[in-house]
Amino acid sequence: MLVTGGAGYIGSHVVKELTIAGHDVVVYDNLSKGHREAVRGGTFIHGDLADKGLLRETMRAHGVDVVVHLAADTSVAESMSNPAVYYQNNVVNGLTLLDTMLECGVKRIVFSSSAAVYGEPEKVPITEDASKRPTNVYGETKLVFEGILAAYDRAYGLKYISLRYFNAAGADESGEIGEDHNPETQLIPIVLQTALGQRPYLEIYGTDYPTRDGTCIRDYIHVSDLAVAHILAAEALMNGVPSNVYNLGNESGHSVREVVSVAEKVVGHKIPVREAGRRPGDPAVLVASSEKIRRDLGWRPRYANLEDIVASAWKWHSRHPRGYEAG
Repeated sequence: MLVTGGAGYIGSHVVKELTIAGHDVVVYDNLSKGHREAVRGGTFIHGDLADKGLLRETMRAHGVDVVVHLAADTSVAESMSNPAVYYQNNVVNGLTLLDTMLECGVKRIVFSSSAAVYGEPEKVPITEDASKRPTNVYGETKLVFEGILAAYDRAYGLKYISLRYFNAAGADESGEIGEDHNPETQLIPIVLQTALGQRPYLEIYGTDYPTRDGTCIRDYIHVSDLAVAHILAAEALMNGVPSNVYNLGNESGHSVREVVSVAEKVVGHKIPVREAGRRPGDPAVLVASSEKIRRDLGWRPRYANLEDIVASAWKWHSRHPRGYEAG
């Protein structure tokens, strides 16, 4: 099984869970965002998705039968300021991957999509058949690639399962791997960096949203629960299921202020905040319905409580305040 982006935050957790489940894993990552130290299993290949020759060589040499595709740029803000990079990396390079798969006879892929494909939802919780109106370029690239997958299925018989994540958070229970981005853009690690004194305060972007306390509401899902969903999806494809799309979330929403409050309880002290204006492209509320994947694949989150998710992240950040740099 080939995992693109397997040295990244979510990818490294997927690789660890796949290895525990007994799968042979090949990790393919250019390390532009990922960390070699995060790869705790499998065979590592330092390569870029744009390198079709190396992709071909890797697939053939290792007898790849399923691809788990997580390699992508993921910052909403950066996607709005630099859309060319996002279309290149998330769409064009993804096409290179698909074409190489077909060339090598690999016709099963699990795709890391995003709740960002929905944009501002008409109702919550969001089901998979809800309208798709992305409010940012990142979401647009994920939706475009989902369309490409559907076209490749119809034309070439390439079977896929697309997993639309809501907000991944937390860290492996061992405390060995966790979230380490540079720059960091995700709320929970930024809150915990502030708790460690690495930031003077947390900026809350937007306090006038139509929510219970004026701040954005998101559905937080533990990264290890996401990882298990990838295994279920890959094994389902290996067992011949048709292509499908699934949401992944805990079906409960927490505001930015609520996340800060829970983090203060976990770390044991107040966390300074500063209010700022809204960021472009941020929907007010994103909460998942995960009923479909529970029903079809038997997926059940093990970490449904936000405090448990934040506590696992704090275990990682407090032990690795400089991330993987500290070794």
